[in-house]
Amino acid sequence: MKLGEIANEGAAPYGKPLDGIRVLAAEQMQALPYATQLLARLGAEVVKVEHPTAGESGRGSSPFMVDPEGRRVGATFLRNNFNKRSVGLDLKAPEGRALFLDLVPHFDVVAENFKAGTMERLGLGYDVIAERNPRAIHVSLSGFGVESPYRDWSAYASIVEAMSGIYAYKTPDGPPTTIPVGALGDISTALFAVIGILAALRHRDRTGEGQHVDVAMLDAMLAMTDLVTNLWSLGARPDPDKPLGVICEGFRCSDGYVVAQIVREHQFTKLADLIGRPDWHDDPRFADRYGWEPNLESEIRPAVEAWAASRTRAEAAAELNAAGIASGPSLTAPEVIADPHVAQHHMLVEMERSDEGPDPVLVPGNPVKLSKVAEGPETRVPWLGEHTDEVLAAELGLSADRLAALREAGVIG
Repeated sequence: MKLGEIANEGAAPYGKPLDGIRVLAAEQMQALPYATQLLARLGAEVVKVEHPTAGESGRGSSPFMVDPEGRRVGATFLRNNFNKRSVGLDLKAPEGRALFLDLVPHFDVVAENFKAGTMERLGLGYDVIAERNPRAIHVSLSGFGVESPYRDWSAYASIVEAMSGIYAYKTPDGPPTTIPVGALGDISTALFAVIGILAALRHRDRTGEGQHVDVAMLDAMLAMTDLVTNLWSLGARPDPDKPLGVICEGFRCSDGYVVAQIVREHQFTKLADLIGRPDWHDDPRFADRYGWEPNLESEIRPAVEAWAASRTRAEAAAELNAAGIASGPSLTAPEVIADPHVAQHHMLVEMERSDEGPDPVLVPGNPVKLSKVAEGPETRVPWLGEHTDEVLAAELGLSADRLAALREAGVIG
């Protein structure tokens, strides 16, 4: 799917569920930008506030492309900022803070994802926002929330993922494998933030009142990695003498690996039949699921991989699924890009590069499919401060001379 295209054009006459909702976001990196991008895909108007010369930190990530002005636009920024307008505003300058507060009454949602307490120190905390606009939904995303013993710590996705316990759970011995599934800590936080925003907007519909939505990245990760604490509370330990009773493994095929998950005895019975090992039905080692893990490497893996050796990943996955065993091929990035499901679901959006790179930038599409909401059209990421004059003139009535003076002073960009 390309920028400007509409996937399900028949739904376009319905409009989008967040049409008319306006979001003012002082945001950086991924957690809040992903949330506001999703809100924009659902119809919200998003104005992004970032430093007038440096931009937000996601622009400085790698790899990157170069914008028409020769500035770097990093991958983190490119993934999370479709359908937004950029206002370059220095929030450390008194005039910049004043302009931000002047914008607040014009927006339904005012959001930020700096370290807890940063906006309060700038005089832009919840109480100040609520005084300017009592109907505003004020959203704060941070590593640990407003109240926490770790309030003053910085956080990226890997930090809260580690503190959720999932790294030690998956690799109990030796150094942890960090960021095993991309920005899980960021995107999970973003999704919970969107839920909080939608709930707060619904509450405002009934009461007319805004409120503060506080989402901590660590809280989001504790929810996403629920098995760490839940299984421990039920007695599960990383102990070979106390197996979990689950097969969740990759098995080698002729062209790579297929992943299968077996969690019930009847599924194991189907596996035994499929790979030609009916003798496992009466084998006392496999009388129940707790015999699978102790015999995985010595018995189960060799048998499954002997069966799979003459099959491709796709063929093995098809046969396993036909037998009632959940499975799928472990794909590489080029294979994901070429996958027919990805194309049918419009899950990759192409943005033409602004530099001489040969291939378009690919950004994941919207996973939320609604029958009466059109997908697209998407607009490219904004260049730094691209809409500063447009927004400040339209919202605050600032004249060209006033804008020029603010730019000369370094307050806007």
